[in-house]
Amino acid sequence: MTGSQKKAEETAVYTCPMHPEVREPKPGPCPRCGMALEPETPPPVTSKTEWTCPMHPEIVRDAPGTCPICGMALEPRTPAPAEEENPELRSMTRRFWLSVVLTVPLVIISMQEYLPLSIKINPAVLDWTEFAIASPVVLWGGWPFFVRGWKSVINRSPNMFTLIGLGVSVSYVYSVVAVLFPDIFPASFRTGGGRVGTYFEAAAVITTLVLLGQVLELRARTKTGAAIRELLGLAPKTARKVLPDGTEEDVPLDTVQPGDLLRIRPGEKVPVDGTVEEGASSIDESMITGEPIPVEKKKGDRVIGATINGSGTLLMRAEKVGAETLLSQIVRMVSDAQRSRAPIQKLADVVAAYFVQAVVGISILTFIIWAMFGPQPRMVLALINAVAVLIIACPCALGLATPVSIMVATGKGATGGVLFKNAEAIEVMKKVDTLVVDKTGTLTEGKPKLIEVFPAPGFDETAVLYCAASIEKGSEHPLAAAIVNGAAERGVVAGSVSSFNSIAGKGVSGQVDGKNVMLGNLAMMTSSGTDFGALSAKAEEMRKGAETVMFLAVGGKAAALIGVADPIKETTKGAIDELHGESIRVVMLTGDNRITAQAVASKLAIDEVISDVLPDQKAEVVKRLQGEGRMVAMAGDGINDAPALAQAHVGIAMGTGTDVAMESAGVTLVKGDLRGIVRAIRLSRATMKNIKQNLFFAFVYNSVGVPVAAGVLYPFSGILLSPVIAAAAMSFSSVSVIGNALRLRRARI
Repeated sequence: MTGSQKKAEETAVYTCPMHPEVREPKPGPCPRCGMALEPETPPPVTSKTEWTCPMHPEIVRDAPGTCPICGMALEPRTPAPAEEENPELRSMTRRFWLSVVLTVPLVIISMQEYLPLSIKINPAVLDWTEFAIASPVVLWGGWPFFVRGWKSVINRSPNMFTLIGLGVSVSYVYSVVAVLFPDIFPASFRTGGGRVGTYFEAAAVITTLVLLGQVLELRARTKTGAAIRELLGLAPKTARKVLPDGTEEDVPLDTVQPGDLLRIRPGEKVPVDGTVEEGASSIDESMITGEPIPVEKKKGDRVIGATINGSGTLLMRAEKVGAETLLSQIVRMVSDAQRSRAPIQKLADVVAAYFVQAVVGISILTFIIWAMFGPQPRMVLALINAVAVLIIACPCALGLATPVSIMVATGKGATGGVLFKNAEAIEVMKKVDTLVVDKTGTLTEGKPKLIEVFPAPGFDETAVLYCAASIEKGSEHPLAAAIVNGAAERGVVAGSVSSFNSIAGKGVSGQVDGKNVMLGNLAMMTSSGTDFGALSAKAEEMRKGAETVMFLAVGGKAAALIGVADPIKETTKGAIDELHGESIRVVMLTGDNRITAQAVASKLAIDEVISDVLPDQKAEVVKRLQGEGRMVAMAGDGINDAPALAQAHVGIAMGTGTDVAMESAGVTLVKGDLRGIVRAIRLSRATMKNIKQNLFFAFVYNSVGVPVAAGVLYPFSGILLSPVIAAAAMSFSSVSVIGNALRLRRARI
């Protein structure tokens, strides 16, 4: 037993499953019934923090460090609730400021011949002074770059630190040799005065500028996890638990168990997910769903943890706690999505795979050309230009272009009630031109109501409703619940049923009080030989009123028509108008008959209606639309939607639906509101635009910077790019890419 397990056992409270009021600090028999006591709170599972690379999410470590592929500092997979001090940032900041303190006087000393000073320093003294000042900057300030650069060599994964380490070390080592052994250099290395030039200031300034770039980059990268930290910070720390004797006490949130009664006072946060037992109030769910209007809650309604109670007092029963709460699931989904890779990143990966080797080759070629054909001192100019090529061609901006935008976008989506399962869903969502929506629970509230009972001649309304409610009592279909509830509201109590049978997509059958009863659609009645011709006109009239008509047969005879309607969500019409504004074609897919489906579609201005679709046919419809060249997104909330969600280019699950649907989908809408699809499309388009901007900037930067650093402009304009300027440009490129990605946090969706 580990120490943590032993401690957990010591602090556990043991209770009896039959007598929960019995609470003992140690295991043993119940004093009332003798049953073995069970731990009330299971021993906590210690979660180990995992660290990963933002550019290479396949790299996972159990401790902080650097990525063996790109050399970047690893980050926690899930940020802490409060922003903690980054040890990497602290180290880089300390190295940066010491380097600044030493580099400033070093630059002044190296430029003393150009300054209006009356005292001139002896060149030999000058060289040794620069050597003494530059060494701490390069060897201590730049040590992380050399370590990462060496790791990139031994791991055979050349990266930005390969180039930085090579460029700085060439400048520094050349200068050290020039100070210690100046006589070994031929004339081609000497200036007009016969002195061998040193480049300590270049090595120090490059190191300082790269450190500045790392500090700015690390600070910016911490902001990409702000959305997750904001979500984690929503959860309250305690809950007010109502004990069996009626007293109340504040307990830590992690001790709350399913079934506990919790009191929520005005202005307090809902502690966990559950159901209201008593009271009524309005709940602000904007932090979870993105909807600013508070939602009225009463007995029987579900409440979400971390949302804020209004002016009323509620008594709730906890149902989902800890990692099972919606907030925890959102954090987990966002964290996973942030570490996934978008297909567009493959382009950057291919380029980066050969980039460093190509740059080293260009740098060597630059040195050879300048050494052979350049003006005097040609060897010095060859060295300077070769180093400039190494420094300016840092591939960091190229590698950050996609993952940083994805991290910001997934966090932005979560705060708006849109959860992306992975980066691929973000990329594909932009291309969608057709949205297929299920009717029940997606366009409608998913809570059908019994509207009308029309008995056939010779049958009584109460009698047929009794038969219908009795046979539907054993069904889990939403329409069944509507009939059972509607019967109860009319004072009809359902009876018992035997020989119950459910036929998918058609209806149910069984025996009620010895009578054969069937309830379902017209196809079911036709196949059984039951004639409803005399009621066809009434059925047509009910369908035109957007009612779903169910046919009831008793003893093989047509007994009644039962009309059930599912109210359209208030937000559906506005959402479809917005989708049309985004040039999205909306197709409604439903198992209802054509007339009822068309009645709903005409109210909502839906482009196409596909009715009478059985559950197993939905995926085939999606496949057919894809075969027509359409980019299809499918929105649904039921188990029967899961195959179609998986078949679509992007599956969109309503957060109010089943877990199976959510697992099959690439996007989940927390609110279950179609307006979330509009937000998802807009965010996807903004994200892909942002990524393309980043990639364009990175490609253009390197395409222009490398030739200029190599000296292609010198023959025409006499312009050479100093390694110092190259270092500044390199640092600016990475920070610019991150800064551009952070603009997504302000995108309007």
